Amino acid sequence: MDRPVLSRRPAWLTRNLAVLSAVSLLQDAASELLYPILPIFLTTVLGAPAAVVGLVEGLAEGVSAVVKVVSGRVADRFRPRPLIGLGYGLAAVGKVAVAAATAWPVVLAGRCVDRVGKGVRGTPRDALIAAGVPGEARGRAFGFHRAMDTTGAVVGPLIGLAGYELLQHRIRPLLVIAVVPAVASAALVAAVRQPARTGPPAARPWGVRTLPAPYWRVVAALTAFGLVNFPDALLLLRLHQIGFTVPAVIGAYVAYNAVYAVLSYPAGAVADRRSPAVVFGGGLVLFAVAYTGLGVTRSHLVAWLLLAAYGGFTALTDGVGKAWISGLLPAPDQGAGQGFYQGLGGLAVLVAGLWAGLAWGRDGTAPLIVSGVAAALLAAGLLVTASGRRGG
Repeated sequence: MDRPVLSRRPAWLTRNLAVLSAVSLLQDAASELLYPILPIFLTTVLGAPAAVVGLVEGLAEGVSAVVKVVSGRVADRFRPRPLIGLGYGLAAVGKVAVAAATAWPVVLAGRCVDRVGKGVRGTPRDALIAAGVPGEARGRAFGFHRAMDTTGAVVGPLIGLAGYELLQHRIRPLLVIAVVPAVASAALVAAVRQPARTGPPAARPWGVRTLPAPYWRVVAALTAFGLVNFPDALLLLRLHQIGFTVPAVIGAYVAYNAVYAVLSYPAGAVADRRSPAVVFGGGLVLFAVAYTGLGVTRSHLVAWLLLAAYGGFTALTDGVGKAWISGLLPAPDQGAGQGFYQGLGGLAVLVAGLWAGLAWGRDGTAPLIVSGVAAALLAAGLLVTASGRRGG
């Protein structure tokens, strides 16, 4: 007599999804341990101006964006696991460089190496996730991955906060601690199962014409939004400028990531059942509220609440955006399509980081308000367009 099955893993929760989610959790714990203190490290320890914060993060994301375009196409033609392992390995090397930095150009170099790693691993990882999951469950799959990834973004800053207090408020030792989960993340990639090849990859042409028109319409809209979505490091700098202490900045960032982690899977599930465009548009509304509010408030309580709203924005757009794009692509072009989407988005963030950093001034009020208003207009356009289209 067969034993009763007490629990059963859902079909969309594949082994590779589970392993890659754990890998991302460890890597994000490392990245987000140092991320909230990096603007303070640059401006107070290394003496860099605010414009350098925008330059470092914007250029790092721009480098990642260029690499994503190439790695996406490569992922369609070659085995993904070596690319994923290389990407997480480079991220660990970049964190070592940041920990050893004595001048801001070294931080810039370390962040760029880190983000090259992100660019190398991101699209083959996302294509591998999509390949093993039924189309109707991709929102849940990407939402689960983002939830696990962002759980690391909660754990990492909490470790950083505890370390900051235990290490007499010294920032540099925290950067060293961040290397440990980064190395563990790269090692865990060995547990990813390499999909079996059914034959040699098809010789498909490289170019934008191979991807469908609906895909490009969505990519154009989301890239336009990226032009006002400047790096989160500047938001954390804003908190510091309105009087947040280093522990308070880290705590607020933890709250942001906690909301992001909790809402990511539900957001993906709703996108599967309704419209990813509507879910994404709702996220843009939260973005507009958060940015505009942070631009005008100096209240610490209000800023905490706005950071929580910003976590809702990320939950409603990050995994949902990838699932939305995935649903518009044929199977042979998943890597290339994700690469173009994420690459163009990264280049837009580069532009946003540069203009916002240069326009930051004393406290960043002007760029925050400009971005908030622009996002509100984009949200209105997206929601009105999506209202007559079932499923985006």
